[in-house]
Amino acid sequence: MSASARDLGQWGAVDPALRQWYEALMQPDVPTASCCGEADAYFADEIHVRDGKTYVTITDDRPDEPRGRPHIDTGTEIEVPAHKLKWDKGNPTGHGIIFLSRNRYVFCYVQPGGA
Repeated sequence: MSASARDLGQWGAVDPALRQWYEALMQPDVPTASCCGEADAYFADEIHVRDGKTYVTITDDRPDEPRGRPHIDTGTEIEVPAHKLKWDKGNPTGHGIIFLSRNRYVFCYVQPGGA
């Protein structure tokens, strides 16, 4: 499944270097497809493994409207398929970030840390 990043004006207040990082992220299992952008991104700083599966918990309490994204309650747990874990590009945000479609298909999960 491929998806195009959406520019809904959400990039106006974003640092250009951070914007470039978001735009350059590609899905680990489909390296020609974008992880999408800020309109698909949620902070998910809690990560754990249970029964061999990876789960993240949404910790993002930023307003959704400026980002053009649907609301997901903090505390919501999302399973991240192993082939969607992204480990190769660092992460300058200071947060784990999960990229989700509107129906919660996981595009990518980028772990916190690294620059």
